[in-house]
Parts: sequence; C-alpha cells; structure tokens
Amino acid sequence: MEYRRLGNTGLTVSRICLGCMSYGDPAATVAGSNLRWEWALKEEAARPFFKRAIELGINFFDTANVYSFGASEEITGRALREFARREEVVIATKVWGVMRPGPNGGGLSRKAILHEIDASLKRLGTDYVDLYQIHRWDGATPIEETMEALHDVVRMGKARYLGASSMHAWQFAKAQHVAERHGWTRFVSMQNHYNLIYREEEREMAPLCRDQGVGLLPWSPLARGYLARAPKAKGTKRSETDRFGKTLYSSMAEADRRVLAEVDELAKTRNLPHAQIALAWLLQKDAVTAPIVGATKMEHLETAVAALGVQLSGEEVTALEAPYVAHPIAGF
Repeated sequence: MEYRRLGNTGLTVSRICLGCMSYGDPAATVAGSNLRWEWALKEEAARPFFKRAIELGINFFDTANVYSFGASEEITGRALREFARREEVVIATKVWGVMRPGPNGGGLSRKAILHEIDASLKRLGTDYVDLYQIHRWDGATPIEETMEALHDVVRMGKARYLGASSMHAWQFAKAQHVAERHGWTRFVSMQNHYNLIYREEEREMAPLCRDQGVGLLPWSPLARGYLARAPKAKGTKRSETDRFGKTLYSSMAEADRRVLAEVDELAKTRNLPHAQIALAWLLQKDAVTAPIVGATKMEHLETAVAALGVQLSGEEVTALEAPYVAHPIAGF
C-alpha cells in the first residue's frame, strides 16, 4: 500500500479509499425519496471486504449518512471496530442528503448539521469522524451558516477535518474564503466526479485544489463500471438498477466509446484488468490523493490496490486522453 498526506494536512491516508456505499440495506428507503441501493451487500456479505481492506493496508473508509439511510454507517462502524483499532483508521462520512420526510430532513442548515453529526456518530459507534464532508452544495442555506456550524462540529471534537463534494469551483472558493475570513475551519479535501470519461473537473476544480493544497478524492473513478470491463461486456446489477448512475452515463457519446476502446486496447497490450488501467491513470494525477473505490466482489478490491503498481508511460496517457470531448456538467 502507498500512503499520502490528505491535502496540506498532516493526516496520512491510503491511496485507495474503500467506498462503503455498496454496503447497506437493499430495501432501505425513506418517504419522498426515489433513492434505492438495490445492489448493496448486507452486513454478513460486506464484512469480508473490510477485513481484506485492512489486510491490504487500506486505512481510509468513506460512507455517508444517506447511504442506505444509515445502514452503511452502521455496518462500517461495526466492521471497523471488529477488524481495526479506531486510531489506525480514517473514517469519512457526509451530510446533506434527505434522511427523513418533512422540513429540516436534510440540507446544510445549522439545525441539520448538528443533528446529523450526532446521528452519524451513533450509527458509526465512535466519538468522532476523521473527515466530515458536505455531500453537495445547499443553495437554500447561507454558506456562512454552514461553515460556522461545521467549524463548531470540529471545535466540539466531533470531526477532525472537513471536506466538500461535487460543486462549482466558484462555490468551493466562496466557502473557503468565508471560512478564512471568519477564522473558521476550511475544507481540506474535495470529493468530486472524476474519471477518464468525465474530466470536466480538470478545467477549474482540479487547478484550484492543486493551488490551495486541497486533496482530491474522486468518486466514480471507474465510471460506474464502464471503465472496469470490456466495451461489449454485459452490465451488472448495479448498472441496471442504479438510478443516479443512469443520470451520469445514460447516453455514451462516440468520444466516450473511443476512450473505452483505448482502455480496452491498452488493457490487452499490458495484460492487465481494465480497472487497473483506469485507476492507474487517475492515481498519476498529482492533485489526486485517493480514488474512492467500491467493491462488491473481492477481485474489485484486489484489482484496485494492484493499480498502485501500474505506471503508465506518457504515450499511453496521451492515447487514453486523446478522444475526450467536453461534457455537460454531471454529478452536482
């Protein structure tokens, strides 16, 4: 395993982060929401992945309150208590998603944040999280209110660091400026939608984070599996039932198919899994700290960690990147 400081902090994390959205309750639902995690593994099936991740040297685990509406946090917390010591692992979770019907059931108001951090800690079975992230931008709440509430979470010892996820670069810059102006805690990480067939983050967000010493934690680094299999391979249960994923990759452009073809050709040439090629490309980006990789088969986890040993040449990177065309913003 390789390790890297998260942004400009002293916190050291594994270069592969295990994404825990895949572990939860396939039947979980909340009134008024169309979210489902029909591909999620129940607890007994999920536990071996945490054990193997620890054995492989992974110390970084990412979940969210909204994943299976709390079940993911519960499973993550129990597994990490069983297989690791709390001081040895870095636990990240998120706030923003709707957790219950009615007013104040989600978002980034002071009320929501202070309630949800306590609820997450209870489900995780820990006194603090290492990284507390806002899952999306909340246009209905003044950013000053959000940043002050997050700062108070840190001051109370309930979170060690703060992070953000998918938003416009100007929004992220505004949040950081507000925090700095008031002497509040700034974000140290950005969890963004970034992979070989969606590279819009390279235009503004990645340069901003690189300049400001903010670590990138890309989600969907394998484009919901498209970058992990041959172009003509059959889809998976997740690709068939993941409603949010369908909004990201509902119509593959011809340029996207050429990217997938380049990955396929290089995978055959190097005799490597497709996922290793796609992850190796991402890991070589200097702003990237750790891609967040989900695993529902043990080979997914083993393959992701093995990508750390794959070095792509300049010519190979150029070939992988050449077909890319601009995309509409997706994932916010």
